[in-house]
Parts: sequence; structure tokens; C-alpha cells
Amino acid sequence: MLLKDYGIVSGDMTYNVIHTRGNAILQQNRSMAAVPPDPFYMFQSKYPLLIIMWTFSYLSLVNLFQVIGEPVYVVGNSLGGYVALYFSATHPELVKGVTLLNATPFWGFLPNPIASPRLARVIPWSGTFPLPARVKRIMEFLWQKISDPRSIAEILKQVYADHSTDVDNVFSHIVEVTEHPAAAAAFTSIMFAPRGELSFMEALARSRMSNVPICLVYGREDPWVKPIWGLLVKRQVPEAPYYEISPAGHCPHDEVPEVVNYLLRGWIKNLESSGSFALPLLDDGQTVQTNTAKRLEFARKGSKKSVTVQFVGSGLTFWEQMKFHITSRLGKLKLI
Repeated sequence: MLLKDYGIVSGDMTYNVIHTRGNAILQQNRSMAAVPPDPFYMFQSKYPLLIIMWTFSYLSLVNLFQVIGEPVYVVGNSLGGYVALYFSATHPELVKGVTLLNATPFWGFLPNPIASPRLARVIPWSGTFPLPARVKRIMEFLWQKISDPRSIAEILKQVYADHSTDVDNVFSHIVEVTEHPAAAAAFTSIMFAPRGELSFMEALARSRMSNVPICLVYGREDPWVKPIWGLLVKRQVPEAPYYEISPAGHCPHDEVPEVVNYLLRGWIKNLESSGSFALPLLDDGQTVQTNTAKRLEFARKGSKKSVTVQFVGSGLTFWEQMKFHITSRLGKLKLI
């Protein structure tokens, strides 16, 4: 199951959730009572919109896994990675394994009312609607800049390392979503959502304690979630295979789906065979202690493309991993 960034809500809370191939603006429910003239108006609630959406998403995941009847592998990109790990930490019996694709290592600046009740009482606003006048004025200005099609095009240039990638469909979807009357309010709620009860690292620790396998796949050229965050996760979970793809940005599953698919299938095959099949990029007899870098070649639309994929082993210290990350480049070419 792939959780793509903000597109991780239940059908009850959305109309046609647009999976913008990892680039994240959520299309809100078009069946709200009326189209309000104020784009920063939302239904009255004591909870921030994002918390409500996460709650529905969470319950939907539980219900879905119960219908499937067996644990599943969960893959999460960006904020979807945080949610995947959070779900794994709280429902490990429903998760066979988690793959993090440039996972957001934190979210939320306001205190969580459950985890930090005293601090939450000190902060006069917790991301609920209606917005305070000062916050509303600031967000109106920011929204005008962010929702401008020229800004959207520039952001896509930043998060896609290979500018030959066709992003026209992504661009048109995002522009459409920003034109929805509730888009500005949803964006504001996401930006000012309180922290989760569990931090990213706490969710990671709980998942590891529950023996949930974890795989790390990061695009090297991501300007937002840089690979150092993946290496920090690797430091906490040394047994997790860590793959770094270049060129690839914030959404490797969209930019180089052929490579991500190859890595995911190989990792799952390794787990399901109890190690009888080697991890992707490793030869028989090699372990997660190994460090290697190889070129992977694949076909797309009648032409050949290739990327470099690094496998950072567990036998290195964090600083040795960083050195390997910086110095290792081209390796043996491998067809996938």
C-alpha cells in the first residue's frame, strides 16, 4: 500500500483524492454544505482539519487491513512516510514491513494537546477554525504566492531532479486543486497542525521494538528531505537496507518508478524467503554490512535511461556513511 504525501485521507473526507505523484496538495471534499465566499472559512471544529483527516485516514487503514485479512507492506513518501511509520508503531500486527521514501522526519510546530497538555494550554491557538485575524492575513498573502501556477512550476523543477520527466499531468492536477474554494483553508490547517502524539523517531523506535522490517529508499537530489535524514534513520535501525538513488528528487517512486519497483520487490522477496534471496544490489553472501554503488539501466518509452543507486551498509559509523555518501559514484552497470 502506497501512501503518497498529503493524499492519504479516506474517501469519506475527499472527493476524488488526486494522487499528484507525490507532490502534495490535497483536494478537499466538494460536498461541503456550501461554497463559502471566504477561502479561509472552514466548518467549526475544536480540532484542526488535518487531525480530523488523519483520524479518518487512520480508521480507514485499520478497516481496510481488516478486510484484507492479513498484514501488508506499507510504503510512504514524504508526509505519507511519517503516517506509515506512525501506523506501524501503533498497529504492528497489521504491517509486514515499511518502506520510507524520502519520509518527512517531523511535522507540526504547535504542541500536541495530548502529549504536551500544559504547553498546549499556553498557546492560544491550535490550528482550528476560524483563523485568528493576524494568521489569516499572513496566510492570504502566502497563498497568493504559493498557488500561482508559476510558483507551482518552479517547485516541480526543484523536487524533480531529472527535468526531462513529464510532469504536465502533475502540474495540471495541482493547479486544479488550488482553485478549489477550500484549498487555502486546507493548506493553512496542514501548515499549522499540532504535532502528533508520537514523534517520527518515537514511531521508528516502537516499530523496531515490534520487529517491523524497515527499508529506506531516498532520492539524493531532494531539496526538502535530504538524504542525511535517511542516514539518521539508518543509524537508529542499522539492520534496515538503505538505498540512495541519483538522479532522483523528493518523489523517487514517480521519477524513477522502475528502479523503486525493482528495489521494493527485491526487498520483499528477501524478507519472504528469510534471506535466501539476496537484497537488491548485493551478491550472494553479501550482507547489510556491505557498501556498494551500481548503475541501474532501464527502458522507458523506447529509450534507455540509467541512475546510480548506492547501498550504504551497516558496518560504517555515521560519519563513514556520510563520507561514502559523498565519495561513491559510478559503479557496475546492471539491467533491471
